[in-house]
This record gives sequence, structure tokens and C-alpha cells, in this order.
Amino acid sequence: MIEKREFYIDGQWRAPDAARDCEVIDPSTEEPCAVISLGGQADTDAAVAAALRAGPGWRATPPAERRAVVERILEQYEARKEDLAQAISLEMGAPIDLARKSQAAALKGHTRNFLRAFDQLEWLRPLGDHAPDTMISLEPIGVVGLITPWNWPMNQVSLKVIPALLAGCTIVLKPSEEAPLSSIVFAEMLDAAGVPAGVFNLVNGDGAGVGTQLSTHEDVQMISFTGSTRAGRAISKAAAETLKRVTLELGGKGANLVFADAGEEAVKRGVQHCMQNTGQSCNAPTRMLVERGFYDEAVEIAARTAQETAVGPASQEGRHIGPLVNRTQWEKVQGLIETGISEGARLVAGGPGLPEGVNRGFFVRPTVFADVSRDMTIAKEEIFGPVLSIMPFEDEAEAIEIANDTPYGLTNYVQSADPARRNRLALALRSGMVEMNGRPRGAGAPFGGVGQSGRAREGGIWGVEEFLEVKAISGWGLDAAE
Repeated sequence: MIEKREFYIDGQWRAPDAARDCEVIDPSTEEPCAVISLGGQADTDAAVAAALRAGPGWRATPPAERRAVVERILEQYEARKEDLAQAISLEMGAPIDLARKSQAAALKGHTRNFLRAFDQLEWLRPLGDHAPDTMISLEPIGVVGLITPWNWPMNQVSLKVIPALLAGCTIVLKPSEEAPLSSIVFAEMLDAAGVPAGVFNLVNGDGAGVGTQLSTHEDVQMISFTGSTRAGRAISKAAAETLKRVTLELGGKGANLVFADAGEEAVKRGVQHCMQNTGQSCNAPTRMLVERGFYDEAVEIAARTAQETAVGPASQEGRHIGPLVNRTQWEKVQGLIETGISEGARLVAGGPGLPEGVNRGFFVRPTVFADVSRDMTIAKEEIFGPVLSIMPFEDEAEAIEIANDTPYGLTNYVQSADPARRNRLALALRSGMVEMNGRPRGAGAPFGGVGQSGRAREGGIWGVEEFLEVKAISGWGLDAAE
């Protein structure tokens, strides 16, 4: 049993003010694998106070020095990347190969992109030739509370902590209590990298406790949250009284528009993408919309692809999907699969219950429904499991109408050999991101959505700018000695 009850506050590991143990469950075995503490108001206050004290010094640190600190974090990643991967695999059930190649590795990729963007920032610049003595200054917003989820723990931690550090902010991080172990490793890395005391602090806790305490704290100037739309609403309301900035990256119900000219590979790719990370991704393409003439064939391909998707424990190497994170999620997904059946969707792969040969762990059968209609629950609700809904469309206009018929708007997908069609659809789809023909977004492109997917823009220069204030200064002394 791993015991990690301490919090990282003001450059030291400290015992909680009051004991409140919380078990971390290995979702592959349903057995406790670690114990942490859940923080209380005194712990949150201590972390915020440390960040507040460290603020003036970190804010005044030259950008080049902040950059050097982040470079040292990259060096620590190389030394601790296996520890990160093992922690992620254990705490939330990512298969170890996925944990190594995608989950833990996200820290390195995002950090490099942030450094590239950081070098492009003009911290102090003239407004323009028409007003040479008016200057625009970019300045850190102050103490920031960062609340991160369990499904891609290090991906989200790095998308928040690294740009906040580069911007000159001081930080209190509250990772998910479901997946805290990787963030504890991350805190050890930042300590070894020489991040000054108080600049980064970590307090474990739940949303009702530490999450709310950060959201309502008068000394926290900004909350950056990734998680459910329900929790995002609660955080927005809690933060409103103190008028702090709130950025939200929330749920999704991505549509994947597959045209007949895209072929078999597009369907297979869509199923695999939906099932990746056991479907526990906010940007998963969970609604596959298929052109009518290709529909029957696409359903057969999707069913076959799902049936060929292996399921296994997180510790097992190889290409497979692991368990869901906990029993609550497992029961929710099982309930939605049953609802899909009862509402008349045609089950073509998977279904309720544990996969064959499995008797413990929060595993789900890779599931595909065909003939799904827009009014069905599985077409509207974010399932957050390996469940795909397929429905037909007649033409571009209907495809757009169906795709946009959702309160979410994170990522949509287009599969077609026709570049003009792809471009038309990309501009018509209502979402923060559109990915086409399996091409990933370029390094440093922003990640974020619209509507009930929140309106954060994380990654690259947009991610750094979220932690900055813009100050306008008139009457700048152009002849002043530097």
C-alpha cells in the first residue's frame, strides 16, 4: 500500500491539519492501492498564503529565468517518466503502454509547445504606430487555483501548471482525488527542478472541499478547471462572489462525419479513437454520422472493429483498453448501455456486463449501437465509456444539423476525400476544434470548446495568455533611459 498523506506547501511536504484518509482504488482489481489525505480549509489557506507570499518575487523574475526553471522540469521528466506512467496506470487504469506513450508523455509535448510560444510573447510593446507612447504590458494574473481531472491527469496538469509558471503566476493545484499519485510525482519533480518555495503548491482534496475552497477564496485570482459540465457550473457560481477569472474545459459529445468516399479505414479509425482510454476522453468521437449509401457497410466495419478491441488490466503491456476509473463510472455506463437497448437502438457489438472471462475490475465491453436517433439518451448524454452511437445522414446539410444538435461543442470530426467538402464542413460545425481525415491538430494549437464544453483555450500561446492580464499605459516616456 502506497501512503502519500502529505501536501506540498511552501516548498515542503507537510502533514494535513486534520487527518482525513482517502483510499485510491486500482480499477483493474477493485482493491485499494494507496492512501492519501483530503485537505481542509486550513490546508487550502496555508497553500494560498504561501502562493501569495511567493507572488511578488516570482512575478518579478525575468522571463528567461522562468523559462530556465521550466526547462529543468523537462529534465526531471526524462528522469521520472516511468514513475509518472506507472502512477497513472495504477490510479486510473490506463494500459501501461498508453500511459507511457500518451498519458505521461503529454507533459513533454505540451511543455515544448509552451516554450516555443513563450519565446514569441511581447511582454511590453507599443499599441501601434498611431499611438507610440501607449504601451501594452502583459502581466501575471496572480495566485491561480488549478483543478484537474482523473481521465488524462498529467495532460491536464501540464496544460495548466506549465503556462501558469511561465506567465509568472503562483499556483495551488488540486488534482482529482481519484488520480492523485501522478500529481504527487509531478510535485516531486518540480521540487527537484528548483521551483522556488511557494510558487507551486499541491493540496489533495475533493471538489466539495478543496475545490470549493479555492473557488471562493478571495486571494485566488483565477480558477482553471477541467471536468464535468455539472461541476463547471458549480465552480462558476462559487467563484462569482469574488469576481475571479474562471476558465473551463468541460464535457463533449463529438460528432464524426463519415462520407462514403472516406472508406473503411475512416470507420476503423473512428471506432478506435472512440474506444481509446476506454472512452474516457471529453473529445472522443462518440457519435458516428455516416452517409446513407455507406451506412450498412460502415456499421459492419464498426461492429467488427469493436469486437476485435481487446480488454485487459492496466498493468498488461500491449494494445488494449483498460477499466473505467471506478464503480460509479462503471454503473453509469452500464445504465446508459441498458438505456440504449430499451430505447430501441440496435446493439451490434458489446453490450451490458463484464467482458468474457473477467470477474473483477471496472471493465466494459466495447459497445456499438446502430440506428440511433437524435432523441435517444445515448445520442445526447456524454457516456464517458467505450460506447459508440451510429446514425445515418442523407447530405451535408443534414450531417451539419445532426452534428450541431447538442449543447456541447468541443471537437467534431470529418472524414472525406473531397477537400472542398471538408473545408465547408469545418467552418459550419459548431465546436472549438475540428479534426479531419485523422490529421492531428498542429503542435501548440489551442484545445477548448464552446457552449457546455466550456470556453477555455489551452495549449500554445493561447494557454499562456489565459494566465495573463493586459495593461494599457499611456504617456510612456519614449526618451527615458533604460
